[in-house]
Amino acid sequence: MLVDNRDTLNVAYDWWWWTDSHSTELLLIIVNIGAGGFLLELNGFKPHPNIFTYVLAAWMFCTTLYVWMSRSQRIKRNKDRFEQSMRGDLDHAISTSAYQVRLSRIMRWNIVPIGLLTLLCVWEGGKSVWLAGGTLLFFGVTYYASGFEHRFYKRRKRELQMLQKNLEKEG
Repeated sequence: MLVDNRDTLNVAYDWWWWTDSHSTELLLIIVNIGAGGFLLELNGFKPHPNIFTYVLAAWMFCTTLYVWMSRSQRIKRNKDRFEQSMRGDLDHAISTSAYQVRLSRIMRWNIVPIGLLTLLCVWEGGKSVWLAGGTLLFFGVTYYASGFEHRFYKRRKRELQMLQKNLEKEG
């Protein structure tokens, strides 16, 4: 039984290391800065700039700021919080997993204002109804697909919590 728990703890530790690498946060920061900057640049060269494009770019920059501040607070809060042991690593993995679940839920709901602002950009630009419909369909599918990611993170968190309970029963 001890070997099984060690193997499971190694899996938990690998999960902690992967999520603690902040890949999701860094990706969100880079993508939002890039997309917001691109929108500002693109809109700046138009003879008649679209106000909703500026609002969308501002929203993306605010999202970047939120993710960056949330990341900084999480790192400060977790510094020296967990003991240097397998149980401490498991506690850290659960904490990181809980944060990942929260972040994925927030970013899933972030699709809604980005989609609405994009639709307003399309509408303000006088584009066809088909483009607006395609844009709406794209964001609907994106919202639906993000549910799979969110459920994946929730399932991993639940697995780590069950592992912790099993270890507490044995220990």
